[in-house]
Amino acid sequence: MDRRKFLKSGALGGAAVAAVPLAAPAYAQGKRTLTLVTSWGRGLAGVHDAADRAANSITEMSDGSLTIDLKAAGELVGAFEVFDAVTSGQADMYHAADYYFVGQHPGYAFFTSVPFGMTAQELVNWYYQDGGHDLHDELGQIFGLKSFIAGNTGAQAGGWFRKEINGPEDFNGLKFRMPGLGGKALGKLGASVQNVPGAEVYQQLASGGLDGTEWIGPWADEKAGFQEITKTYYTAGFHEPGAALSLATNREVFESLSPAHKKIIEIAAGEGHQWNLSQFLANNGAALQRLQASGVKVLSFPDSVWDAFGAASNEVLEESMGDELFKKIYDSVMASMRSSSGWLKQSSTAYVSQRDRVMG
Repeated sequence: MDRRKFLKSGALGGAAVAAVPLAAPAYAQGKRTLTLVTSWGRGLAGVHDAADRAANSITEMSDGSLTIDLKAAGELVGAFEVFDAVTSGQADMYHAADYYFVGQHPGYAFFTSVPFGMTAQELVNWYYQDGGHDLHDELGQIFGLKSFIAGNTGAQAGGWFRKEINGPEDFNGLKFRMPGLGGKALGKLGASVQNVPGAEVYQQLASGGLDGTEWIGPWADEKAGFQEITKTYYTAGFHEPGAALSLATNREVFESLSPAHKKIIEIAAGEGHQWNLSQFLANNGAALQRLQASGVKVLSFPDSVWDAFGAASNEVLEESMGDELFKKIYDSVMASMRSSSGWLKQSSTAYVSQRDRVMG
C-alpha cells in the first residue's frame, strides 16, 4: 500500500505539521529521552492520566535509561496535530485517541471505537487474541508508526444537551461535538458535527458554540464541569462502547531502541490500558450519583433514536468498505465480537442479571 496515498491532512487530522524533525533523540551518559506529544490538556481527567501513566512507567521500568518527556496539547503541537508531528519526526511518540486520525485512514477508527462496536472487554479480546494488534501494526506501517493501545474509557455516555431528544429529528441543525465515525453518523441525522479538543469543550458549550457534547462518562464529565452549563444528560451512547487510547512511536525511532526498551514500551502501554479502564469504571458510579444529587436529569434515548443511530452508523461504515484494509479490519472486528459476545452473554452478563435479582 502506498504510504503517500494516505499522508494527507483530513478534517479530523488538524492542520499539517511542518516536517521539521528534531535532532536525534537526546542521549546523555547512556540515557535517552523521547518526546511524547498528547491530544490532552494537562490534567484532563482520565485521558491525560493515561498518557502520564505510560510515560512514567517507561521511565521507571527502564530505571531512567529511557526517559519520556511528555508535552500536553498545545505545549509543542496542537491536540489534533500529534499524528503528523510523530510521522514527520517532529516528536517521537504520541498518546491520543486514534479515531481523531480517520482523515489519514478510516481504519484508525477501530483502534478507538466505532458506532455499535466492541465493549472494552471485547476490544482487548480482539486486540490481544484475535489479530487486532497485528492489524494496528499493519496500518501503522503505512505511516511509519509502531502503535499499542494504552488506555480505555469504557462505555461512553450519550452526552449533554440543552434540550431533551425525543426523536431523530431533534438532531437536525444541532451543533454537537462528536469525533470519529460516530460524529459522521450524527451528521447523517442533520447534526452540525464539531470536532473540538477536549480542553476546549467546556468553553464552546458555555459560549453557545455547541448545543451539546459527548465527552467520556460521569467522572470525567463531572471533572470537566458540564453540569454547570446544562442538566440534561444521556447516559448510554451508541458511538463509543469501549473507547481505547493509543501510544504510537515513530517507527524508525522504535526500531532504533534496544529489545528491552521496545518491550518496556509494549508492557507500559498494556498495563496503562487496564489501569486506565479501571480508573474510569471505578469512579463513574459515584460521580453519576453526585451529578444526580446536583440536579442533573439522567435520561435514555428513545428506541426511535437508537434505530436512527443504527441506520446512520451502517451507512457510514459502508462508505469505507471500498478500502481494502478498512474492510479487512472490519471483518476481523466483527468475527471476534460475535465470538466473544456469544460467551459473555451466557456467562458474565447472565450472572450479573441473576446476582442483581438474587442479592438486590
